[in-house]
Amino acid sequence: MEEIEVIFYIEGLGNDKKVLESAIRETAESLENERNVNVKYVRVEDVLENEDEDILKYSGIIEAQISGDLANIVRLTLKYSPAIVEVLRPGKLEIESKELMKILGEVSLFMGKLMQQFGGLAVYPKLDDVPVPRIGYEREEIEELIVGDRNVLYRFVIEVFGENEEGIKETMAKALSLEGCRINKLVVQGETQDGKFKGLLAAELLSTIDTLFQLTGKYAPVAISIIEPEIVDITANELQNTLTDLGGFVNELVTRPMKRQIMEKKNTEFKLNP
Repeated sequence: MEEIEVIFYIEGLGNDKKVLESAIRETAESLENERNVNVKYVRVEDVLENEDEDILKYSGIIEAQISGDLANIVRLTLKYSPAIVEVLRPGKLEIESKELMKILGEVSLFMGKLMQQFGGLAVYPKLDDVPVPRIGYEREEIEELIVGDRNVLYRFVIEVFGENEEGIKETMAKALSLEGCRINKLVVQGETQDGKFKGLLAAELLSTIDTLFQLTGKYAPVAISIIEPEIVDITANELQNTLTDLGGFVNELVTRPMKRQIMEKKNTEFKLNP
């Protein structure tokens, strides 16, 4: 697989300067000792104090330049959740769909474990006013989307819960459309227990490669398979957006307990102050 070179910008926040400095130092050492990639450098910026912030008043940045194959770069993105990923090279990457499915499977497994611990990511505004999207495309349209618009055609299976089968199907069709997907097929199967429906949603979708990664990160599908094309190309900009999004998803989940504590403290202070 072709080598990718990136720069990670990893941000650390805390309310204790010494604790944050120690955590940043340990993270930098862990990066330097990573295997299966080439770590060109790791730079640690001084921890700074933000006097306008009452709780997480200290922040620090790690900058690391790393090169490796896509699987390992994605693995490190999930592990270190950089705030920003800059892709230096190549300008475009080609990868076999079978290899890409393995990487997506690792993303799904990793994110699924985090969601079991911290909760889900897929949150949408009320969808009542969103029109139900079209479902089903002619073969000629699918080919044009794949060849002309560089879309990927794939099957996507997730667990679903809700009031009833039809309601879930309509809601998920709208949600997938909002994510930027075209829906070729959409099926929901399951059963109702104690007044609640539980089952699986299987969809055949068309979207860009970065949307495919975003959906995998948000939903942690139980199954995913790429139908077409056999070789998927990814531009540097698409990869950069994809990796930054994945880092953001991980950071959103793992920082939830800390954010909850901050909100509880602020609410307590509000109640105590006249």
